[in-house]
Amino acid sequence: MTKNYPTIKNGKVAILLHEGILGASGKTGLAFLRYSEAQIVAVIDRQCQGQSLSKLTGIPQQVPIVASVAEALQFAPNILLIGIAPSGGILPPEWLPEIDRAVAAGLSVVNGLHAKLAPLITVPLTENQWIWDVRQEPKSVGAIASAAAAKLSCRRVLTVGTDMSVGKMSTSLELNRTCLQRGLRSKFLATGQTGLMIGNEGIALDAVRVDFAAGAVEQVAIKLGAECDILHVEGQGSLLHPGSTATLPLLRGTQPTHLILAHRAGQTHIRNHPHVSIPSLSKVVELYEMVAAAAGAFVGAKVSAIALNTHHLTDAEALLAIAGIEAETRLPCTDPVRFGAEVLLGAIDN
Repeated sequence: MTKNYPTIKNGKVAILLHEGILGASGKTGLAFLRYSEAQIVAVIDRQCQGQSLSKLTGIPQQVPIVASVAEALQFAPNILLIGIAPSGGILPPEWLPEIDRAVAAGLSVVNGLHAKLAPLITVPLTENQWIWDVRQEPKSVGAIASAAAAKLSCRRVLTVGTDMSVGKMSTSLELNRTCLQRGLRSKFLATGQTGLMIGNEGIALDAVRVDFAAGAVEQVAIKLGAECDILHVEGQGSLLHPGSTATLPLLRGTQPTHLILAHRAGQTHIRNHPHVSIPSLSKVVELYEMVAAAAGAFVGAKVSAIALNTHHLTDAEALLAIAGIEAETRLPCTDPVRFGAEVLLGAIDN
């Protein structure tokens, strides 16, 4: 199980996010801005330099946007966090000089990409510097899942999706935050690089060999589930996506008691794969419930509610979209980032 470097929450972070604020690959940096407790002193995005971060993103952070690492150094960061998550997890080659400049200036680096950064750095590290390549397989991997998580007494709430990057992690984080505000014994199980960077316990699921993925999930679910009454499991991928293999290990490894389906309002096909249509949400609900139960081999779980991503809509449009989804699926629906997670938590409580 992976744990964060303790200096991240106490450090001063600059986020490398070139073309990520307005582009499709900035979810890691934007989620870190929204949910991390770290002191973020600068965002590096040459496309948006000098603009208001809060106006561009809706995230209530007053952090300057600068064009380069060199400009970010005036704010005295001691950590550089790579904030993009491009398809395939490959580091853009033109970013290496920026990262080398940061290391030369004494910064440590947090890297959530598949590409390992440590071998690529040409500048020697000092004694107090480190490179954290987040996507690493846990040393304890090797156990095969056995459905043991089904014996846990806690509720296990897994977010599933109609596509990648539709809000599964944000939904789980918002649910966990709402539970904690209510005084509930709640934990968030991180399964991706962003959740781990923010400071949660878990695993980088897509770094685990496929044979051991469900077992690795099961191990961490049993550990964290024994310490709480409700465990919020960060979803990954989608059963609808032709390139995704991450959802099934989460279903099998956590043996969820509840599912929350995340969807982007108005999306009709898998992003970047227009030939793969998204069925009606009612059919997607049936699919996830069928796979969770595996024809009765497991207890299974019902989809309790829909988490609708309405980031691209106005408030009025979002409310209309939510009402439409509720009418279609007959399930509670809200955008937990925009309107809070109380509706979703109420559905889990029922």
